[in-house]
Amino acid sequence: MVLESLMNPFSAEKKPWEMLFIGFLYSTVAIFLSLWIFRSYASMVMVFLTVMAAMPLIFSTTQLEEEKDMREAREFVLIKEHGRALSFFVMLFIGFTLSFTLWYIVLPADLTLALFSVQSKTINEINTQITGGVIESLPLLSKIFFNNLKVLIFCLLFSFLYGAGAIFVLTWNASVIGTAIGNFIRSNLSEASPFLQYFQIGSLGVLRYFIHGIPEILAYFVGGLAAGIISVGIIRHDFASKKFRGVVVDSVDMILLAVGLLFAAAIIEVYVTPVLF
Repeated sequence: MVLESLMNPFSAEKKPWEMLFIGFLYSTVAIFLSLWIFRSYASMVMVFLTVMAAMPLIFSTTQLEEEKDMREAREFVLIKEHGRALSFFVMLFIGFTLSFTLWYIVLPADLTLALFSVQSKTINEINTQITGGVIESLPLLSKIFFNNLKVLIFCLLFSFLYGAGAIFVLTWNASVIGTAIGNFIRSNLSEASPFLQYFQIGSLGVLRYFIHGIPEILAYFVGGLAAGIISVGIIRHDFASKKFRGVVVDSVDMILLAVGLLFAAAIIEVYVTPVLF
């Protein structure tokens, strides 16, 4: 209850940047609890514990956004209102990712291995699929886009069935991205000596994944929120009202926006990130 009570949807929407620190705290507590109690299964337990801390806030926010949909019919107002929730969702995700990255870098090798073993295996599998042959940019674009689209479908399904279930998929993604960034930084730190180079390598590691990662994660949050709003409306039996049709239309618009963001993220990942890094 202590972690859950640190922030409520109203405060989070007013000061979304504070969610970065909340996300960092949630995942840090989860990391050390998982190492202390469930070391053999720490890779997954830390994800579940992080989700447990964030779930009440995410679900309360989804309920709040559904209420806004029922009250407000003007699309541009709804976009602005949903944007406040999405901004703190993204900051929460960044907090998770930075926490996983930091502890990947600073913890001893044996603890890092125990804590991020499943994530490292996932990254190796992804890299094997991508580098398994000579891949032209267009097939790679479609491969990445449809893979991300599959993740979006999972987010939609989890949020519809569990209200705020997409937070599990997104927390897992944060742990994988944090592992990838941490591995990049750790691999290059051995070649750096001055403090300035440490900062440069850390910044490059974060930017390398965040340039395409932010629109991608935003797409998952948009889709998850859309499905969650419909789920809450059904639970409250709002589907019997005329206003629920507007809720569905708003949610469909959000899902289409999520697909567009995913396509933009895939283009950035294939054509922009390799040029910069």
